[in-house]
Amino acid sequence: MGKRKKAAKRPQSSRQKVPLDTAFTCLFCHHDKSVTVRLDRKEGVAQLACRVCDQRYQSKVNHLTEPVDIYSEWIDAADAAQRDEPAARPAAASSSRPVAVMASDDSDDE
Repeated sequence: MGKRKKAAKRPQSSRQKVPLDTAFTCLFCHHDKSVTVRLDRKEGVAQLACRVCDQRYQSKVNHLTEPVDIYSEWIDAADAAQRDEPAARPAAASSSRPVAVMASDDSDDE
């Protein structure tokens, strides 16, 4: 039996894998690269925080989630909050007691 020939090296393709950003511009204070995203895949939670103005956002993650995905979700959530879309916001906790309305004593008709 003869020796195997070494496989010829393939020329590297012109498209190289470019890593995605992990530091982003803050929507509120507009500082470049001040927002960082931490993914905890074991717990299934992502945390986004601005180190300048301390804005924070938290979201669920799966095995395909990348930091840019969490940043995009944050932008969408901020837009929805600005438009006051009640369907986009989670229901706020409320007490079961009704709010008491104070009666005004401005009537001098007696």
